[in-house]
Amino acid sequence: MKEFDVTGIGNAMVDVLARADDGFLAQNGVEKGIMQLIDMPRAIELYAAIGPAKEISGGSAANTIAGIAHLGGSTAYVGKVRDDQLGAIFAHDLRAQGAVYETHMAPASALAETGRCIVIVTPDGERSMNTYLGVTEHLSPSDIDPEQIAQSEWIYLEGYRFDGPESHEAFAVAIAEAKQSHGRVALTLSDPFCVERHRDAFRRMIAESVDLLFANRAEITSMYQTDDFTNAMQQGADDVAILACTDGENGAHVLCDGKHVHVPAVPTDIVDATGAGDLFAGAFLWGLTQGRDLESCARMGNLAASEVISHIGARPEADLKTLFREHGLIK
Repeated sequence: MKEFDVTGIGNAMVDVLARADDGFLAQNGVEKGIMQLIDMPRAIELYAAIGPAKEISGGSAANTIAGIAHLGGSTAYVGKVRDDQLGAIFAHDLRAQGAVYETHMAPASALAETGRCIVIVTPDGERSMNTYLGVTEHLSPSDIDPEQIAQSEWIYLEGYRFDGPESHEAFAVAIAEAKQSHGRVALTLSDPFCVERHRDAFRRMIAESVDLLFANRAEITSMYQTDDFTNAMQQGADDVAILACTDGENGAHVLCDGKHVHVPAVPTDIVDATGAGDLFAGAFLWGLTQGRDLESCARMGNLAASEVISHIGARPEADLKTLFREHGLIK
């Protein structure tokens, strides 16, 4: 037995959540439903333009790790923050969930600040993300603790983390250590625009190193450059041992060993779609580490996703194990 079920590597961010209508998006040049990278002046401009906001620790892989920790899994996280107010908030919130977080903070004197994502939620629950990466962009191979990776059953890599000068090298170090210590590698594609920026690097990593690939419809079709969702999933399944692909209200698909399982979505009122994919991945991975079959893992993922989109913020508010018991997934 290893010390950690899952160690995640990603962008350490604090989410700044605000509500606005589509007119606000158009007026302020925000593309709806995607993640855009912005610089600090743009972050200041948008922060001044939005109404009342709520600051919550986020980051895609960090949300996934927090979800696994919430379920009682043993987790660790690797991501860079600065020694500033938002950095302290991020570290406290993640550790409070029970995750191990030991990445060295950048000093308070560092030019780049802790990253933040200004998430604008429209009345339909869609989120438009404007991300200032800040110091998290500078995660480097030296931030990877080989012993921590060796003590992990799974490592979980965030696709957004590809946007950084040394990110690919950091991932390569983590993958090499995981494989050497008989660990397994999961990757989430994160965003179709992220896929477009790094498609070739993603394709190499998926074909050579990834055991479990998470994606949604837009991401998987972008990755394999086809409008045929079924064909894109099949290509993904040919590259990895397990493909878990979400499709919004149409549920989730899992492809493994030539089998294709579809699990319906769990109906809910959508308040904020932020974190749906992150918590799907977290619950799915938790199920895997508990020895559950893939269909049960996908059902857990859908339940966790439905919970997190029913409120503002990308981390669970209800007890996920209680939800799983109510649906007969655990005792």
